[in-house]
Amino acid sequence: MSQLQAQISEATKTAMKARDKARVSVLRMVNAEFKRIEVDERRELSDDDVIAVLTRMQKQRLDSHTQFVDAGRDDLATQEAYELELIREFLPEPLSAEELSALIDKAISSTGASAMGDMGKVMGVLKAQVTGRADMGAVSKTVRDKLSG
Repeated sequence: MSQLQAQISEATKTAMKARDKARVSVLRMVNAEFKRIEVDERRELSDDDVIAVLTRMQKQRLDSHTQFVDAGRDDLATQEAYELELIREFLPEPLSAEELSALIDKAISSTGASAMGDMGKVMGVLKAQVTGRADMGAVSKTVRDKLSG
């Protein structure tokens, strides 16, 4: 069991002892997703795998929240916002715009990228550094802008 997965499991136990039903429910959902992947792929998850799962769950909650707000379903939007906050507790601190820009500049110079054809190299270097700390879509857009500009 990865360290992050153990931390989430411990948080689940703490929430159970505190009789925090809402928190327990969300943490059980997260743990169930970990278990599903472990069973399907017949392997233990690493911290990177756990971060990838949490990032995917975060993106799903953001999309759902937006849709519920647009549909006027404040009750469901509130639940999604709560789940989103809880998931974010276990993700690494997000990168600031300045930190992200510096990482992108460093990746571009280290790969010698100068055109859009080199974008794959740059993204390959960045992926390991920013996973769970930045939206890869936004990173991709920024890299594209820097390489084409």
